[in-house]
Amino acid sequence: MNHYQWNTVKPEQLSPHITRKAIHSGNMTVARLELAKDAVVAEHSHHNEQITMVEKGALKFAIDGGHKVVHGGETLVIPPDVPHSVIALEDTVVFDVFAPSRDDWPRL
Repeated sequence: MNHYQWNTVKPEQLSPHITRKAIHSGNMTVARLELAKDAVVAEHSHHNEQITMVEKGALKFAIDGGHKVVHGGETLVIPPDVPHSVIALEDTVVFDVFAPSRDDWPRL
């Protein structure tokens, strides 16, 4: 068993407007991201199923040929291998859960 506190997890600066903290287990990855308004995550896909839970703020996803806005208190499930991109409509804090674990991310 491992115990973590988000305020002690080392942050990774992905861009000037996006910071990520991640905790990995054998089967899952949980990430806490802070995105400044207008931050962009370019279109990508991955073999992991993703559950995105917006704590506060709002994200606009381009997914499945359409757009979906996810606000604070809402959750979006993204199936494996589905291309998606994101724009932060306001300063946003989001938790992403991935299964299986994101082996392509560094383990800080």
